[in-house]
Amino acid sequence: MANTDIIYTPDPDADSISSDVAEYNGVLVSTQIPTRADGSLELGDIVAQSECTLQALKVALEKAGSGMDRVLHLTIYLTDMAERAAFNEVYQRFFSKPWPVRAAVGVASLAVEGMRVEVTAMAAKR
Repeated sequence: MANTDIIYTPDPDADSISSDVAEYNGVLVSTQIPTRADGSLELGDIVAQSECTLQALKVALEKAGSGMDRVLHLTIYLTDMAERAAFNEVYQRFFSKPWPVRAAVGVASLAVEGMRVEVTAMAAKR
């Protein structure tokens, strides 16, 4: 893109059509799915997927000069809202008070069959 005031950090997956992080004036936006450290997808239960998703978010933000303690807003996409409580248990291991502003959205499906969670976060740079 030709926007010189926006910096895009590519997703490590060469086939991805999404940036890992976009930065504008000190604010970062990152979207993460349940990706393990080796790049493979975690398609187990909601706890395993939530842990991988939030860990991937943590890694992406830290590489971009931010961190989980700098997250301003988080949008959580769940394919089953009944799994929200299980997601929240994992969420509370990655975040603490003051909690980021957040929204949980129920969706019919995500990009890969079996994927239960995806998150989009906005964070401030350090």
